[in-house]
Amino acid sequence: MHKKLFIPGPVEVKDDVLKMMAKPMIGHRTKEASKLQRDISEKLMKLFYTENQIILSTTSGSGLMESAIRSCTRKRAAVFAVGAFGKRWYEMAIANNVPADLYEVEWGTPTTKESVDEVLATGKYDVVTVTHNETSTGVMNPVDEIGEVVKKYPDVVFLVDAVSSAGGAKIEVDKCGIDVCITSTQKALGLPPGLAICTASEKAIEAARQVEHRGFYLDLVNLYDTIKKKDHQYPSTPSLSHMFALDYKLDKILEEGLDNRFNRHAEMAKYVRNWANEYFELLPDERYASNTLTNIKNTREISVGELNKALGERGFMISNGYGKLKDKTFRIAHMADTTLEEVKELLENIEDILKL
Repeated sequence: MHKKLFIPGPVEVKDDVLKMMAKPMIGHRTKEASKLQRDISEKLMKLFYTENQIILSTTSGSGLMESAIRSCTRKRAAVFAVGAFGKRWYEMAIANNVPADLYEVEWGTPTTKESVDEVLATGKYDVVTVTHNETSTGVMNPVDEIGEVVKKYPDVVFLVDAVSSAGGAKIEVDKCGIDVCITSTQKALGLPPGLAICTASEKAIEAARQVEHRGFYLDLVNLYDTIKKKDHQYPSTPSLSHMFALDYKLDKILEEGLDNRFNRHAEMAKYVRNWANEYFELLPDERYASNTLTNIKNTREISVGELNKALGERGFMISNGYGKLKDKTFRIAHMADTTLEEVKELLENIEDILKL
């Protein structure tokens, strides 16, 4: 039995999208490939509310996260973490010999504009990283407020991980002053895993040109320059199958309407939060709760594993808590093409299994 996924990626992928991945190959150095990649970029610029260059990478989102922090840090990076994936920026920096400091808060609380301002005021940093949506805690950081603070420091490059939110929450890249905004296909965009996406400002690229050792495959400057010189083509062979599906799916997203899509995610999130407050308790401060995933405290001390096993027998799957929150919380994702009706069906099954 196929289990309908309510986990923070990969998500359920519609049959028509999967079929697009089975299209015959084209030459990746042809005009047809250039047009495909150019069309994708133009549609993604609408999704991200940006005039900045779109870059695609045949990696997971982590590939472009590593690319960004390695390529753009000239002096030192300030890494703000509200959970496990925010901390990943720091681990990437250290692994790449990039000077960085970690500013971590209690899980369930956000990164505040005041804390970012305090750190940047030291003058020690030329890169700041923020996780927009942290799936380990269910926190959605106020990147608009943080962006206003970062604008006070014109030499600082603003990197944002929107892997689990782009396509499910409105992120106005240019308005927020985000220099590199990163996502990947297997979450709110509703595609299979394997392709990462980012926006790249001229400011970020000019900063990266000053960094000598940017790596090879994930060299942000080389990716950017090749796109510009070769009409949206890439230095290495891209995943054309993902691009066929992404081009098609972006049409579907724009057809739904961006505001409609974001409102659908917000409506599902509100419903799950209300349910969690009735039967359990939310982990994050509700003012900063994610619109694509809800993290619920296991106040009833249920066996999350047994619940998921019982759900699996009915054709559903949710997520246990992540890392140190395993069994202490459980997580319900509501992103991509999931509907409120599907969320209600899942919660009714949980109620029945747990006799709530």
